[in-house]
Amino acid sequence: MPTLDDILEHIGEFDRFQKQTFFVLCLLSAAFTPVYVGVVFFGFTPEHRCFSPGVVELSQRCGWSLAEQLNHTVPEWGSHGAAYSSRCSRYEVDWNATGVSCTDPLGSLVGNWSSVPLGPCQDGWVYDYPGTSIVTEFNLVCEDSWKLDLFQSSVNAGFFIGSVNIGYIADRFGRKFCLLTTILANVVCGILLVFVPSYLWIVIFRFLQGLVSKGCWTAGYILVTEVVGPQYRRTVGILYQAAFSVGLLVFDAIAYAIPHWRWLQLTVTLPCCFLILYYWCLPESPRWLISQGKTDKAKKIVNDIAKKNRKKMPSHFEDIKFEDEDSGKQSPSLIDLVRTPQMRKNTFILMYNWFTSSILYQGLIMHMGLMGGNIYLDFLYSALVEFPAAFIIIVTIDRVGRRYPWATANLVAGAACLATALIPEDLHWLKLIAACLGRMGITIAFEMVCFVNTELYPTYIRNLGVMVCSALCDVGGIAVPFIVYRLVEIWHELPLIVFTVLGLIAGGLVLLLPETKGRVLPETVEDVENFHRQSIPKDKKIYLHVQTSEIARD
Repeated sequence: MPTLDDILEHIGEFDRFQKQTFFVLCLLSAAFTPVYVGVVFFGFTPEHRCFSPGVVELSQRCGWSLAEQLNHTVPEWGSHGAAYSSRCSRYEVDWNATGVSCTDPLGSLVGNWSSVPLGPCQDGWVYDYPGTSIVTEFNLVCEDSWKLDLFQSSVNAGFFIGSVNIGYIADRFGRKFCLLTTILANVVCGILLVFVPSYLWIVIFRFLQGLVSKGCWTAGYILVTEVVGPQYRRTVGILYQAAFSVGLLVFDAIAYAIPHWRWLQLTVTLPCCFLILYYWCLPESPRWLISQGKTDKAKKIVNDIAKKNRKKMPSHFEDIKFEDEDSGKQSPSLIDLVRTPQMRKNTFILMYNWFTSSILYQGLIMHMGLMGGNIYLDFLYSALVEFPAAFIIIVTIDRVGRRYPWATANLVAGAACLATALIPEDLHWLKLIAACLGRMGITIAFEMVCFVNTELYPTYIRNLGVMVCSALCDVGGIAVPFIVYRLVEIWHELPLIVFTVLGLIAGGLVLLLPETKGRVLPETVEDVENFHRQSIPKDKKIYLHVQTSEIARD
């Protein structure tokens, strides 16, 4: 009997219908950007210092420039302005006192500079930034700087919890229903974020956004790969992820035009309302319908595909069935992921690589915002390198294989992080180039782990294996804000050293995995354990040959 893939060979594997579906779902992928990396602009931490009453008036009376004012009135103010004392403490003196000298104000107030008392910023902070962020609005600096970490960790915690639940909804109620409900929930949470008055409610709605948004993006990924033929499935999946990179560029431009975080949040959320139109322009996955026994609805959608693609429906359409249908299916179990040596090795290496990819990808984006250059240009340059990353993957995976490009990408990412840490601050352009190379390397590694994960598990446990391993991606996302924002207070480049170690270890571990290029997907645990053998089992060769012959005769 012909399968759905056989039918698609006749009515078009990637024709007008699939291209239209692919395009509209790419809009969804691009719209995910503000949720995933929005902390760069929503949580931007500008240069800041304590507000000291009387300083502005004294500066005006003395005719100081801003640089002179800072040198006279801010503790340990240096050229980079990164000292904790300059940002989180102030001189405990009365700047409104009479007789303050304009040439040596501290000396005229206390006599001895070394004995000037320091105190906390009781009257707030002054931010060198024309816009607003949640940092400037709620003063998430100094003792409260950890709250910015929590802001980003909350969305990753939502990813972690929601990916399982939303995945169940997509499998139980369909891809289209899952998309529409999560899009609606994401829009509602995004709009409420604009109007909530307190930091606590912002964290709550940010968590709820994470709860639905990653599952929404994943449902779109599944749907777009299920309506195309097998020859285009991997390429379409990679390009769907590349649409996220387009979203990075658009988000950067909007953030540059709108430097106020509430207006920025509203601007990136409102267009998502149009995604509700998916109800009328997106099909349900015919594969999911077949798996649920809803063959009539699947036939109607396949007829629509043929009509849109201007192709004739094959005569043996009545015999359509899901090619994975098997009454003797095994029940998946978590123990199966670690029961045998090769499965155990694959699981631990994949889990580590998901964890590392998330930390390096999000960490490099966050650290980019702390490098001291133009945040919008730096973000733009690092986003642009994701496009050659997608091109490199498409060119190499079927020519070179998976293992060596994947390992090389991790090693390049780690080495680039080390180079970025060691390059002096005054060579910002060189530092930026190294950071962009690291971003390109980890982008390749991130996209590689997405589809290699599916190739290393047998059919009956494939979905569970991907779900469990990719959960470490969200665990890494929860940890990375604390790694970046806490370690940078010890040494600005210390997070990059951590990224270097993680990336180099990941590259070495990938070399221990089997190569999956040109191999049939494993059906059983025994297939995985024997993956080192180059030959394909004879019974599978005969089955494929007979199936092809039957289709040809039909």
